[in-house]
Amino acid sequence: MNVQSHRADVAVLGAGTAGLAALRHARREGASTLLIDPEFAGTTCATVGCMPSKLLIAAAEAAESVRHAAEFGIHADPRVNGREVMQRVRRLRDDFAQGVRDDIAELPEGTCIRASARFEAPGVLALDNGARVEARSVVIATGAASALPAPYEAVKEHILTNATIFELDDLPETLGVIGAGPLGLELAQAMHRLGVRVEVFDAGEQLAALPEETSKALFETLTQSFPIHLNCKPDPAPHPDGVALGWEDGEARFDKILMAAGRPPNLKALALENAGLELDDHGTPHFDPTTMQCGDAPVFIAGDANHDRPLLHEASQEGTIAGRNAAAFPDLRSTARKVAFSIAFTRPAAAVIGTIPEQGDSEHVTGEVDFSDQGRAVVMGQAHGLARIHARVGDGKLVGASLCAPEGEHLAHLLAWLIQGGTTASEALDLPFYHPTLEEGLKTALQDICAKCGQQRPWQRDDDPLPGSGCGIQ
Repeated sequence: MNVQSHRADVAVLGAGTAGLAALRHARREGASTLLIDPEFAGTTCATVGCMPSKLLIAAAEAAESVRHAAEFGIHADPRVNGREVMQRVRRLRDDFAQGVRDDIAELPEGTCIRASARFEAPGVLALDNGARVEARSVVIATGAASALPAPYEAVKEHILTNATIFELDDLPETLGVIGAGPLGLELAQAMHRLGVRVEVFDAGEQLAALPEETSKALFETLTQSFPIHLNCKPDPAPHPDGVALGWEDGEARFDKILMAAGRPPNLKALALENAGLELDDHGTPHFDPTTMQCGDAPVFIAGDANHDRPLLHEASQEGTIAGRNAAAFPDLRSTARKVAFSIAFTRPAAAVIGTIPEQGDSEHVTGEVDFSDQGRAVVMGQAHGLARIHARVGDGKLVGASLCAPEGEHLAHLLAWLIQGGTTASEALDLPFYHPTLEEGLKTALQDICAKCGQQRPWQRDDDPLPGSGCGIQ
């Protein structure tokens, strides 16, 4: 029997965000390319991640705005139609996903191969359709997927993941969420605001990968609405009406369980041992984050598959780096990475930016602002949250921040730009701050840093209002 053979300069495994970026940039470098994927369904972001989750959150915010309008003297009650909510989520989700598929369809004929691959050698792949691929370089961009822990096998017909929750025809009455990371908390809060009884469980001590102080602030805000059980690993059991979860302090029944406790990389089926790669304890190849090369092999890894920074904007940059270097191999080019930056789209939004110093680190100082007494936050009826900004002792250069604050996704961007730009607290305070804004609240933390670094308090200058002026500036 003749085995169909394909040859290319670069073979890309996975047609998600990282894989498409790698393919695009390898082609720009003049390389011949193949894109191998078992489904070509669209990116994780468009199909089961960023976009559908934000569509659900947007519906939840609409309901919450109506529910709390009485605080402003406006009286109304939301009537949530779960079927209509989910129909809109899927309709717009499908539009986003179709846009990705349309882009893939425009690739030259013969570029895409619908199959799964495994390594036979560093540049040789066997496909499950019986074909064989030989490439000068390979980019692994196979993404990640939710895993089902063994104790939940007995109730798997009631388990939801990020890949299935958006396919619900209607909202459940009750939902247990396993995992207090960004995805778990975002969907838990959205479901609660849409009228679902929700409880969250996590084996760890902190929320959304936040440092202790900002995690505590987020916990205090969210638990005013629904329970979050930390240091808790509930035991599932079948129930006539769904699933029973039992833990040390109680028991509850849920219609559905959302499994949001992590998404391991899709690597097991690749037979990485045949590629001669050195693997870590989790079976992930060791790689250089500035080149995306795995060891010394002509193999590169990008996106969720490497489990380093599993975020869309990181996957895009990693795919770009991997594609360029795969095309140029062995002539590699190192690329400086952007400042680390992650957001949980809870309300208040939470974020971690840059480097967070260890507690007691004498080389850094921390400035803090409490949004429970910040002028614009009070006006908006969202007076809660905390931002902590970290800087070097000697010169006040900003190195990291964490926050849980109203409109925190926008504040986090500003801080990320300042940190990546090497800005000092004093230089940041010389930038314009409009009044009254939430951004203005950051001045308090920046002024705190300046004081701890022995610099002049900025409010002592003539162009700033005095503290205690009622303007929300400290």
